[in-house]
Amino acid sequence: MQKTALVTGGSGGLGTAICHKLADSGYQVILTYNSNQSSADQVVSALSGEGHVAFQLNVAHSQAIEELAKQVAEISPQLDLLVNCAGMTKFVAHSDLQGLSDELFDQIFQVNVRAPFAMVRECESLLREAKGCVVNITSIAAQTAMGSNIAYCASKSAAENMTRSLARALSPDIRVLAVAPGLVDTEFVKGLDDSWRNQQEQSTPLKRLANDDEVANAVFAAAELLTFSTGTTLAVDGGRPLGN
Repeated sequence: MQKTALVTGGSGGLGTAICHKLADSGYQVILTYNSNQSSADQVVSALSGEGHVAFQLNVAHSQAIEELAKQVAEISPQLDLLVNCAGMTKFVAHSDLQGLSDELFDQIFQVNVRAPFAMVRECESLLREAKGCVVNITSIAAQTAMGSNIAYCASKSAAENMTRSLARALSPDIRVLAVAPGLVDTEFVKGLDDSWRNQQEQSTPLKRLANDDEVANAVFAAAELLTFSTGTTLAVDGGRPLGN
């Protein structure tokens, strides 16, 4: 029986790479997008194999997540892999406390913490049927507390803590892991200031940034290779916490 994966935020940079890796490995991929249907349709059409589909989803709305789980159940009686890749942030200097409003703080936690929990909650029965795996995409910011803003860093730390709690709560049927990228050399990052980007590279022991395929490979490894691992975080950061 063909395995099925659900990838939230599957039309984004990292999400697209993850979808391609899974499709190339024989998965039927169900991906979600927030607003850009055209981009999502392009991702689906470019995936190898058949049966892939995209659904619109605002992960901040738990009722919408509940409806999505019903749609997934109509496609497959079991869910082998759930990848919580959807996330959000906004650049606010850590020293600018007034710039981080309550509204933005709450929105970041809704999307980066509550939504992954709601996804697992609504897909639990499908995951149990498959004895499946959940992979939460977190960030090096969970460890370093350096990132786009204070709330973002805190949300990723919370997501990793939640990963451990869910791994314990859902064992032995469902494994739950996190993949924590460092700075990934996406098209967005390539468009940033060269001197800043070069500084980040030189502060990383491997002297380069991650690419999105390396993050996708870590997700695949969590699902298919590290079958005796749960409740842990896989770092894809080039050893950045060891740097200056």
